[in-house]
Amino acid sequence: MVRGRDGVWSARQQKVVVLWDLDNKPPRGPPYEAAVALRRVAGFFGHVVDVSAYANRHAFDHLPQWILDQRRERRRMDILERKGLSVPSDPYVCGVCGRKCRTNLELKRHFKQLHERERQKKLARMRSLKGKKKQKYKERFLSGNHKYEESARELLTPKTGYGLASELRRAGVFVRTVADKPQAADAALKRQMQHSMARGMDWMVLVSDDSDFTDMVRRVKEADLRTVVVGDGRRSLGRHADFWVPWMRVENGEVDEESVFSGRNAVLTDTMDVDEEDEELEEGEFFVHDSSNWYYQSGDEDSTLLDNVVDELFGQNSGIGGVKISAFSEEEIVDDAGDASLRIAYDSEEEEDVFI
Repeated sequence: MVRGRDGVWSARQQKVVVLWDLDNKPPRGPPYEAAVALRRVAGFFGHVVDVSAYANRHAFDHLPQWILDQRRERRRMDILERKGLSVPSDPYVCGVCGRKCRTNLELKRHFKQLHERERQKKLARMRSLKGKKKQKYKERFLSGNHKYEESARELLTPKTGYGLASELRRAGVFVRTVADKPQAADAALKRQMQHSMARGMDWMVLVSDDSDFTDMVRRVKEADLRTVVVGDGRRSLGRHADFWVPWMRVENGEVDEESVFSGRNAVLTDTMDVDEEDEELEEGEFFVHDSSNWYYQSGDEDSTLLDNVVDELFGQNSGIGGVKISAFSEEEIVDDAGDASLRIAYDSEEEEDVFI
């Protein structure tokens, strides 16, 4: 338990850190929506303290197929609108000044000639300043200009990539580009895991299917850190974690708190290996995630998650020979008044213009 500033004791909130291997698990759709969905699922386990993503520059320069198809369709529509073969039902409206344009090309030309040019002048002015003057100018004229940023994301095409890093940062993810060396991202993630153990985290969410992290996940569990693996299949890495969640369902927003913590994890078994699923169904057992041990529970509809929680609290038999010891005989008391404030790491310098 922890004592707040008002002197009231309450249950200590679980702290969660999210580590994302972008080289192994890049978003299959819009990055911002994927990052928000991942943070939402991580929030089921406690307070999300930090979300970090690691990859080399190739992951940020790569154009996925859905982006290529989207840009190809946009060019086709621009040609049809320019020739007068396609007329939009509603005019295109500039998100900054509200001007109406007949075609998307006309709107893009207006945005570049007026708003983007004005933005570049402000950036040049900011670079010429120093110290507090630079910071005040940035806060007044550049930071928080959401209308320009939203319009730029829709109208301007990045020179390299498709704005993966900027979209993840917009969702509150600390993005780090590692060196172009083999296993560079894996090494950075392992160092971050060790740092998370030293910071006293309670949960670690790892977004990866790389089996090279198996030994590290074991070490994390030995340090009393609970682990959640988000991947495409419950392979060797997912079997050593306390929880496994399918990455595709996380991206699509199809994972809810009930399906994650339910005793019967049948909702999440559709992405398992076929042989493993058939084997478990034949045995009539369903996988149950526990903070300290792997065990199985028979497929009894009368057994609920509440029964399991009560069994753990009062020391009842949990299916593997649990002892009857009161959970309230010993209680960890932590004073929250002296705790250092948790922080979410971001880049030291804000990206000036992610689309230029």
